[in-house]
Parts: sequence; C-alpha cells; structure tokens
Amino acid sequence: MPEPVGNPTSAPVAAPGQPNPAFSGPSPDMGDLELLLPGEADVLVRGLRSFPLLDIGSEGWNQQHENLEKLNMQAILDATASQGEPIQELLVTHGKIPTLVGELIAVEMWKQKVFPVLCKLEDFKPQNTFPIYMVVHHEASIINLLETVFFHKEVCESAEDTVLDLVDYCHRKLTLLVARSGHGGPPEEEEFQYNTPMKELQKQAELMEFEIALKALSVLRYITDCVDRWWSVPQPTQLAHSKSKQCLRPVCCFLSPGKLQQFEGGHWQTVAPSEQQKMSKLDGQVWIALYNLLLSPEARARYCLTSFAKGQLLKLRAFLTDILLDQLPNLVDLQGFLAQLALAEPQPPKKDLVFEQIPEIWERLERENKGKWKAIAKHQLRHVFSPSEQDLRLQARRWAETYRLDVLEAVAPERPRCAYCGAEASKRCSRCQNEWYCCRECQVKHWEKHGKVCVLAAQGDRAK
Repeated sequence: MPEPVGNPTSAPVAAPGQPNPAFSGPSPDMGDLELLLPGEADVLVRGLRSFPLLDIGSEGWNQQHENLEKLNMQAILDATASQGEPIQELLVTHGKIPTLVGELIAVEMWKQKVFPVLCKLEDFKPQNTFPIYMVVHHEASIINLLETVFFHKEVCESAEDTVLDLVDYCHRKLTLLVARSGHGGPPEEEEFQYNTPMKELQKQAELMEFEIALKALSVLRYITDCVDRWWSVPQPTQLAHSKSKQCLRPVCCFLSPGKLQQFEGGHWQTVAPSEQQKMSKLDGQVWIALYNLLLSPEARARYCLTSFAKGQLLKLRAFLTDILLDQLPNLVDLQGFLAQLALAEPQPPKKDLVFEQIPEIWERLERENKGKWKAIAKHQLRHVFSPSEQDLRLQARRWAETYRLDVLEAVAPERPRCAYCGAEASKRCSRCQNEWYCCRECQVKHWEKHGKVCVLAAQGDRAK
C-alpha cells in the first residue's frame, strides 16, 4: 500500500524519558479509524480548486492543504482496511483529478522557480519555517493521494487530457532520480544539524524530492495499466508511451536487485546477501510498467522500434534471471518478446504525418508567470511567510486538529526517528508531543532549535 511521504508531525504520545506505550501494546484496528464522515469528504472534494502561484501559502491555500491531508490519510485508511474507497469515487464523480494534477505541477513550479529566489532575499529571515515547509510538503501530499487512488483504472481515465501532464511530471521526477543515481549512493540522511533553519529546510526539501520521485514511479506504473485505453485516443498515446520508456529504462537499472542498500519503508536499508535477489516493491513497479508498455497489442502495433530503441530494450535481458522469473512469472512473456525482438529487423522511422496533443500545464504556468518570480517571492514574504505570533498559534491549533495522532500512527510507514541524530526513537517531547528522541541527551541538544516551535505547538493545543 502507498506510504505517506515526509509527514510533518509524528504520532502517538509519550513523555520524555519514558517508553512509548503505543509500541508496547497492539496497533489500532484500521477498521475502527475514521478521519472523515462521508458527508465531510464530499464537501472537501467538491471544494478542491486551483490556485495561482501568487496565492500559494495563503489562508485559502492552507485550508485546502489541510483538506488534502485529511483526504490523503482517509484514502490510505480506507484502502488499508479494505472497506471501500469513497475518496477515490468522490474524486472521479466530481471530476477533481485534473484539479489535483494542476495543483501538483503548480507547487512543483513554485519549488523550482520561487523557493530558490525566496531563500536568497536579504530581508528574509523567518523566525519559524514551518509555514514554508507546508508548501514544500504539499507536493508530497498530492502525489501520495494520487498514488493511492490511481490504482483504480477509472481514476486514470477520469484524468482525461491531464494524464499527459502527469506523465510529463513523472518523467521529470524520474529523470532527476536517474541523474542522482549517476552521482553514486543514496541521498545523505545522516546530517541533521545545519547553520540556519532555512538551510535545514532546503536539505529537507532535497531529501523529500527523492521520495516524491519514487511515488511518481508508482503513479506512472498505474497509468501504464490503462495504456490500451490511451492508444484508443490518438492525442496522448505517443507521448505517454515514449516518455514512459525513456524514464523507466534507466530507473530499472538504478533500482534493480543486487545493491547493498535498498529503499524500503521510507529510508535506506542494508540488504543481507541472502536477500539481494529478492524483488522489492519498487522493482515490481518497474517491471510491470515495462510489461504493460511492451506487450500491449495496441502499443506494439503503433510504436516504432528503431535500431536505437531495440538496442536499449535488449539490455533488459540481463536482468531477467531465473530467480526474478520465479517471483514474477508473467515476465516470461516479456522474455519471449525480447527474444523475438533480438531476431527481428529494426523498423525504419515512420514518415507519416502525426498530430498529437502535448502537455500544457507547465508551459501555461511558466508563460503566465515569466519574469514575475522575484515579485511573487517578495509578495509571499510580506503577506504569507512572515506571520505574527498570534497567527502561528492559530495555525498550530489547526495543524493539531488535522494531524490526528491515532490516524498518523496507523498510516506511518515506520517507527519514529530522533529529531537530533536520526536514530530510531521511542521517547517524545512531553510539552508539544510532536518531536521524537532516542534519549534525553539528544532532546537537550535539540532544544535550542526546537524550543520556539514547541512553545507555539503547546499553546495551540491548549487553545483548543
């Protein structure tokens, strides 16, 4: 099941220096948890709308972010408990998947175009970076929700023409992922101390980007489940098919078995020699996507396998080992296809006149805001990211209501980690009940950074 990325708060309560009781007793029953009533979910889904880049981080935008977080957590709870998936049905019924895709690309552009400018402004010295973190985290929230609901083909179909923009988005993310793999080793997670809060935020955003790319891989795989449907619609098929192949081919090598470290449960884990041939969930997503793209009758009839494409695809044969085929028997058909491809003559490039639709959301946003990045950053500095202490207290209260501890415990992909050293943690700050620590010493060392946030969170909780 999908796992939440970069949740800004932690779950269940324990006093500093005391073992967390949530780990000494049974886990909560998923079926007993309900974050939203059906009527509430319907209202939240109906209210989803697109925001211009200038309004990102505003009060209305923050309210929608909180609503998306609730929908995201409820969708994961519903899917995990196998008790029907009303969030997915509501998104399809009200035609909100294109809205989510547009918001996903908008916040991606904000992170690339506005966030770097904001960080360089001389008069930008925020006392609290959490409002900015919520914007950075927004992309992860949306891609989490899309990963959860795109498992259903009707959701993919309801994306309509924006599926092109979503494929283009996934292509950008996986291109960054492949580029990162070329530098060797996983992203660094060991260093938790930085000179300024903004530098820490930038590092958190970088680490989050890696997990977002892996979520994009899953979404792209679900889109390939509908590849025959898209081949029946002339406009999006060629782009979706070609871009999917371009980004999946190198990612397969990056995530393939045999590595000493493997990304599972939200962090890198060292793989024992006896387990190195075991297929991970991410490996499976890549292979299923390739299977869908290469063995689809419509795709094979329309896609031109040039000499270059043939040479690249035949490299996959080295990874189709007997151990892999035992774990995913359907890949025997892919192995047979590659054997036939090795004997076939490459096709010459087609010279037919082809009309196809291209992604437009990114280009439209870039065209509308070209030359305005610094003006947007300055506007948001004055009106969005410099809140008063009273505003922060009010926002802290709303965050506490959004991130219910029992729900976060149920959807968390792993045990909490120490806010100072990153080790597995079992103790938590007794005042704000948000930060986790492995020992008292780490809590004391982290207090200089955590103190102001802790006081605000505690005041917001008491104001409820």
